[in-house]
Amino acid sequence: EVQLVESGGGLVQAGVSLRLSCTASGLAYDDYAIGWFRQAPGKEREGLSCINSVDGGTTYTDSVKGRFTISSDHAKNTVSLQINSLKPEDTAVYYCAAVYGSSCWLRPLIYDYWGQGTQVTVSS
Repeated sequence: EVQLVESGGGLVQAGVSLRLSCTASGLAYDDYAIGWFRQAPGKEREGLSCINSVDGGTTYTDSVKGRFTISSDHAKNTVSLQINSLKPEDTAVYYCAAVYGSSCWLRPLIYDYWGQGTQVTVSS
């Protein structure tokens, strides 16, 4: 059974940093690209970043470039998302997802497996 488990969310004040983690099991980690998404209340799920496990290539949506950093630890089957200078508008449920292959797209519909999400709430 494939499982993606997110962790690291919480209630934080604006300006601080968070590191979210996504640990994968039940799949051949190196055969999948892992993406991070978020969904705020009343809004569509938004693709944030993706990392390609084949060559480590990364993709970021424009709105998070320079503030979000994605990384992969193959030994732990874990992809992390470092978020700096958190803003109240970053408040959302953050999800990780896995898609088979090396392509790293930020379109939610192409992903095969999803985690349950971790809540990030940023107070002003």
